[in-house]
Amino acid sequence: MIITIDGPAGSGKSTVARKLAARLRIPYLDTGAMYRVITLAAINAGANFEDEAELLDVAQKADYRLDLGPTHIRVTLGDHDVTEALRSMRVNTHTRFIAGAPKIRELLVNRQREIGRELGSMVTEGRDQGSVAFPDADAKFYIDADIRQRARRRYHELVADGEEVDEETVLQNVVERDRTDRERAVAPLRRPDDAVSIDTSHLGVTDVIAIMLWHLHSRGLIAQIPADDQ
Repeated sequence: MIITIDGPAGSGKSTVARKLAARLRIPYLDTGAMYRVITLAAINAGANFEDEAELLDVAQKADYRLDLGPTHIRVTLGDHDVTEALRSMRVNTHTRFIAGAPKIRELLVNRQREIGRELGSMVTEGRDQGSVAFPDADAKFYIDADIRQRARRRYHELVADGEEVDEETVLQNVVERDRTDRERAVAPLRRPDDAVSIDTSHLGVTDVIAIMLWHLHSRGLIAQIPADDQ
């Protein structure tokens, strides 16, 4: 069973995907981590982010690995665990160049499909999972929230990770990410026509998970709603 969760930056995709996967006891894939690890590899290589050919070369050669589980995803680049480093503002600022490169997107979408075939069942989240990577997914969700609420969430995440940022800078970063995600020529962010939309502006994670589980159960994709073991 493939479940996709799409939505803009700061909507809560990663947290919801991780929690839903844990309830269902299946792996989850944070596809954003794939774009970020290529971004980090390009930064480390001193690549020219305006040169798509150079970025593609980095993407093809990047030695990264994903450790996927129902409650975690760890990312290794070379011999280093870079999971936390991928969330830095430096990486966030440059990820749009990787996400907007058609050949890199094709490379990573193909890898996502390989992972789906290998695992059989997973919750996968990103910006094009239900629309491009897995158009025939068993269930699709699209989550969104007020842009200031999304920026506030992102700000608190960065501060918790030790980043020195101000909330207005984070808001402008989210605004720019939204613009580039929706306007890029290849796989722009959009809500799949057959996705269930959930506005998380005033909902807690528990509420969002409950809605998703109800939809999965009502469609016969799960026999019963699993108990929360936490």
